[in-house]
Amino acid sequence: MFVCPNCNGKNIGKIGARHYYCWNCFIELSVIHNRLAIHQVESDGSLSSLDDLFTENERRIQW
Repeated sequence: MFVCPNCNGKNIGKIGARHYYCWNCFIELSVIHNRLAIHQVESDGSLSSLDDLFTENERRIQW
């Protein structure tokens, strides 16, 4: 398992193929080519990208 780039927590659950959810800070993570796409789940269920808040190095999967 990897570490959440937002809170550095390890409480990450799998919600689909290559899709994960951090139960500490409530963000959704998707693995694309060994990089994380980071999204905030909005109140209507849509996703807002948070990728611009993190550097490429921070989005690299840390096993």
